[in-house]
Amino acid sequence: MLAADLVSSVASAPASEIISQTVEAIFEIAAAAGDVLVKKDTFKEVSTYVERIVPILRELNKKSILHSESLNNVMVILNREIRAAKQLTLECGKRNKVYLLIHCRTIVKRLEDTMKEISRALGLLPLTSLDLSSGIVEEIEKLCDNMQRAEFRAAIAEEEILNKIESGIQERNVDRSYANNLLVLIAEAIGISTERSVLKKELEDFRSEIENARLRKDQAEAIQMEQIIALLERADATSSSKEKEMKYMMKRKSLGFQLLEPLQSFYCPITRDVMVDPVETSSGQTFERSAIEKWFADGNKLCPLTMTSLDTSILRPNKTLRQSIEEWKDRNSIITIGSLKSKLQSEEEEEVLHCLGDLLDLCKQRELHKEWVILENYIPILIQLLGVKNPEIRNNALVILCILVKDSDDAKERIAKVDNGIESIVRSLGRRVEERKLAVALLLELSKNNLIRECIGKVQGCILLLVTMSNSDDNWAARDARELLENLSFSNENVVQMAKANYFKHLLQRLTTGPEDVKMIMASNLAEMELTDHNKESLVQGGVMGPLLYMVAHGDIPIKMVAVRALRNLSSLPKNGLQMIREGAERPLLDLLFNLSSSLSSLREYIAATIMQLSISMASQESNQTPISFLESDEDIIKLFSLISVMGPNVQQSIIRTFHALCQSPSTTSIKTKLIKSSAVQVLVQLCEHDDLNLRASAVKLFSCLVEGSSEVTTILEHVNQKCIETIIKIIKTSDDEEEVAYSMGIISNLPENTEITQWLMDAGALPVILSFLKNSKENGPHRNQLTENAVGAICRFTAPTNLEWQKSAAEAGIIPLFVHLLESGTSLTKERAAISLSRFSKSSPRLSRSLPNRKGFCCFSAPPETGCPVHGGICGIVSSFCLVEAGAVGPLVRILGEPDPGACEASLDALLTLIEGERLQMGSKVLTDANAIPPIIKFLVHPNPSLQEKALYALERMFRLLEFKQKFGGSAQMPLVDLTQRGSGSVKSMAARILAHLNVLHDQSSYF
Repeated sequence: MLAADLVSSVASAPASEIISQTVEAIFEIAAAAGDVLVKKDTFKEVSTYVERIVPILRELNKKSILHSESLNNVMVILNREIRAAKQLTLECGKRNKVYLLIHCRTIVKRLEDTMKEISRALGLLPLTSLDLSSGIVEEIEKLCDNMQRAEFRAAIAEEEILNKIESGIQERNVDRSYANNLLVLIAEAIGISTERSVLKKELEDFRSEIENARLRKDQAEAIQMEQIIALLERADATSSSKEKEMKYMMKRKSLGFQLLEPLQSFYCPITRDVMVDPVETSSGQTFERSAIEKWFADGNKLCPLTMTSLDTSILRPNKTLRQSIEEWKDRNSIITIGSLKSKLQSEEEEEVLHCLGDLLDLCKQRELHKEWVILENYIPILIQLLGVKNPEIRNNALVILCILVKDSDDAKERIAKVDNGIESIVRSLGRRVEERKLAVALLLELSKNNLIRECIGKVQGCILLLVTMSNSDDNWAARDARELLENLSFSNENVVQMAKANYFKHLLQRLTTGPEDVKMIMASNLAEMELTDHNKESLVQGGVMGPLLYMVAHGDIPIKMVAVRALRNLSSLPKNGLQMIREGAERPLLDLLFNLSSSLSSLREYIAATIMQLSISMASQESNQTPISFLESDEDIIKLFSLISVMGPNVQQSIIRTFHALCQSPSTTSIKTKLIKSSAVQVLVQLCEHDDLNLRASAVKLFSCLVEGSSEVTTILEHVNQKCIETIIKIIKTSDDEEEVAYSMGIISNLPENTEITQWLMDAGALPVILSFLKNSKENGPHRNQLTENAVGAICRFTAPTNLEWQKSAAEAGIIPLFVHLLESGTSLTKERAAISLSRFSKSSPRLSRSLPNRKGFCCFSAPPETGCPVHGGICGIVSSFCLVEAGAVGPLVRILGEPDPGACEASLDALLTLIEGERLQMGSKVLTDANAIPPIIKFLVHPNPSLQEKALYALERMFRLLEFKQKFGGSAQMPLVDLTQRGSGSVKSMAARILAHLNVLHDQSSYF
């Protein structure tokens, strides 16, 4: 039915029928508005307006004025405009999306005009009848006002697209990147994917609209759409690489191989150069725009050729000539590009470099030249040149490749198809600085292609080289490398490779925010990596602890497993261990260990090993740091230690080593006491007999630590019996582990000095066993010093002056000369313990020294008299009387008095003081004087160690009773003694005053006594 017939039909229908048709059309608009392909919001707004008309029309339908002619006329107009709006709405739901976008301004204008016409028709309704209610009239006026004011515009994005299309057509812009960007904008505006197949189909549908326009005989629209198609066809997505290459090759073959000279008309009459922007003057002559503008600027108003007067305001672009010039240039450029290809494969490096320079110039001139170079299939040749020895050729090839791949999916895909193409580029990352920069820039651009991005990450060594570059001094290259690593981080495998190359940024991100399966992958790899201490510290500083501890506390068993393993790996660095404790690692690890089922033995082993490393880190706390606590709860200590009885050897060993480490930490005293009270000694005694040698060694170490300096003597003795002693001696005799032997010696050395225990040791043959280690210890063994210290401490048990038999056995075994030697060569602790033993021996010397025999007969016929001991006066020997003088111990003991260790000094002083006890004062003092012992003893008067001060005072008080020594050394002792009477404690002050009285400095009745 024709439109005129339709209007006539509507006009002849009753008003009630027209109202019904109009209401129906309004509902159809509302339904179709949700299906439009463009301007959805605008159509919804239109729908809202027209739906407000429905109540008005229904009110009119109830009145008795429906046969009014004026009402009929108004309703015809209203119906017509509503139907026009409906038709436009339906069209916008069916036409091609690109077509609708191109015509969005027209659509908006049609909607705006329709709204205004509907508003005018509505405004006439009150004039057709006085029977309308005031509410209806008011609603009509309000709706008319809203619709008159309604403004519909194309969106900013749509306007940008239309402007770009117009600009591209007017300027004949054939830039591929321009077309690519425009096509992306169009895809975003119409809500479709940028995938090639989707875009290609949409453009094919758009082409069919051209045929529709021709059928409608709308030539102007058809021409406009053909121009748009020509512009968009430059984009990569509109045709396949093969199609473009076929078109190009056909065109190239049609051109031949001979370069054409420019036509005379191409030259500017002024510059005599081929024109770039030819413009026509009012005289009809054509010149280069810049040349004729300068002609006018110089004051010339006549035509340079005809000398006729010119209108300087008229310069018309000569589009036809410009197009001819560009076609001539394009023809010659295509021929030139084709001719350079064979020359690039020349063996002459200079010729190759010259051709690369020409090719580079062409690529820089026009975007279209880049496409021709790509279609000419230069990419495999350029990739091949990356393998030549000449670095200049490689650099030029990389520069050209960088230009070709910029914004070109076709070029990127061609590189991906070249055998070992990506590998060749990656190799350049390991070469000279300039080549590295170009290679990373090229790879960065290539990584924008999903397929190639996957290939880059798989090239061996690529990620390692990129990580190295990311830390280089070249800011530009480092930035590109980091950005490329960012692009490659799409793959979990790449992220792991980055982490293995010590680039942890993306691993940390995934560990923090990734899904559970990804977190598990990251944690698992973190657990397996061989990390340097620097890496471990960097990871912790980067925030790795939080996610891992969360996984331990809240993950399922597999996640807990990998998280604990990762923590174990990281906690091997003491600094990290301390940080883990600060971040609350203790509680979740202990809870997990205490509550795991017995079937999860491997997880228990990892947890126990991690807890062990945390305890080891406690010993690394620095004095200037805020103290931190670990395993301070009695309940946790008891529960953890009790697990030793029910766990396998690995967990047992980790728990034992945990407590051994804590025994070296600031909380050692508290830990030792709690363990001893929880029957730890009993368990350790049993483990000393275990078949697992590593577990046994760990038990021995902890046992040694617990008995060292412990005040819980009674509790320890409850669990140490003869069998235990025999076990320890057996370990010393049979173990190949020097450290285990050293700690076993430590147990003997540190066990309470109990007669029964020492006798068990004698019965077990401990003395010769221990002595053999002192005589034959490895000179360079890592635990030699500890072994010697503990062996000397163990032998000290046999030197107690209360048991002469033990002393004799020790002396006969050659202990005394060995200890004298150790006074010169041992550590401070060894010297201290050797000096203690020698002191004990020396206390027995007076009663063992034999009196000199009485001389008989005539002196001239008698044997020479035996010389008595200068201290004991009788006949002394090393073995017979343990005499320090005979053993040559006095000199070494005196030399120790000048050493810094107060323990060794005190023990040596004690040994020397045995020489001036009782009746030996005179003779012993002379021996000490001859050995130059008095000056260091006087120095002890100002020593910060109170015990040394008191013993020095004791020695001087005895010696200064004798005039000889008082006169010789009293002067040097006087000032320190006076100082002690001023600042010393009560007993020290009193002793100092007594000595000063000997020196006649103070009166015997002084208040200092």
